[in-house]
Amino acid sequence: MAAPAVTVFRDVRPYGAERAVDLVAVDGLLVDRIPEGAEPEVVDGAGRIALPTLVDAHIHPDKTAWGEPWYSRRPAGSLPEYVRGDVDLHRHQRTPLAERAHRLLAHAVASGTRAVRAHVDVAPAFGLAGVTGLAEVRERLAGALDLQLVAFPQHGVRRTPGAGALLAEAAASGLIDAVGGIDPAGFDGGADGEGPAQLDLVFDLAERYGLRLDVHLHDRGDRGLAPLRDIAARTRAAGLAGRVVVSHAFCVPELGGERLDELAALLAGSGVGLTTVAPSAHQVLPFRELRAHGVRVGLGSDGVRDSWSPFGNADMLHRAHLLGWTTDARTDEELAACFALAADGGAELLDLPRATLEPGSPADFMLVSGECLPQVVVDLPPRELVVRAGRVVARDGRYLGGPAGGAAPVE
Repeated sequence: MAAPAVTVFRDVRPYGAERAVDLVAVDGLLVDRIPEGAEPEVVDGAGRIALPTLVDAHIHPDKTAWGEPWYSRRPAGSLPEYVRGDVDLHRHQRTPLAERAHRLLAHAVASGTRAVRAHVDVAPAFGLAGVTGLAEVRERLAGALDLQLVAFPQHGVRRTPGAGALLAEAAASGLIDAVGGIDPAGFDGGADGEGPAQLDLVFDLAERYGLRLDVHLHDRGDRGLAPLRDIAARTRAAGLAGRVVVSHAFCVPELGGERLDELAALLAGSGVGLTTVAPSAHQVLPFRELRAHGVRVGLGSDGVRDSWSPFGNADMLHRAHLLGWTTDARTDEELAACFALAADGGAELLDLPRATLEPGSPADFMLVSGECLPQVVVDLPPRELVVRAGRVVARDGRYLGGPAGGAAPVE
């Protein structure tokens, strides 16, 4: 029997605690003491703060131009115009999709991300190139990053002939973890306005192939709320609690008081989760109220330097910072809640164990210099060391190529 892999991360301050401790990792988990007879590797944390690594619950790495020559975007003011921009950028790109996505997600690891849910476009304009490309990236980053793939019909399945068949092909491929949808009453409602037709398809695929479901919902007002309630009812009827997520859900921030309480109770009772990307003060989900009702809520990067926007960096600590900015977080508790959404919220949404820095927790954390957690969220210090399953996978913003390289001292 092989000896356990033991690493001691000495003199670190979990969550910025005043008193420094040692974190002991054995075969990827934190334990309360060094096993008898073990000869551990030792990493000197030099009093740095230890924080859980983060989970990006919503990102589109197939579309990224991050690291590529500058691309000048055309004006766009509607969903169809943005979708046409995706096709234009796709044709403009010269670096293969898998290489661009790997570059971006390796950077995400170096920035302190341990898992992502990646939405990849499935449409006649692209075929299944995004699915196969991201499946390749998943293999290359195995051990450093957990990567869930969502086959996402960005162009709609009712408004784009052939998209539904491609979505079914992706579902049958064994390469994806979830099937996606988009605005079943608005953008993809069809000429007859029969929004439920899209939901019929995607729920059928999820049930038939044992997949999760993640639906983009940009529509506001009743055109967004009606499909959201329909998704909750279908989720309950199909026994898919905990396996269905609605992304963005811009109709929810419009609610308040009893209407928000009623919707939150419906979502919690049916097991439907939500993701937000903190795009603006009026579009960010009221995550504190939702989580207080038992609704699972995650945080994501969304697009990263794609045709929709020149902004984005796949850095989830920066995303927690933006969440604090857009929600006017001021107190330490409010800033810590923004970090928790990026760490615990995403883990719950993706059904991953929480990284609590306690014995029994995954040995997934990062070391940063700073005073305390709220200050880290505001000042965004460099991620000096990123640890996955007890092994160092990134140092000083540089991905090291996986967990096999072993621990390394911090200078």
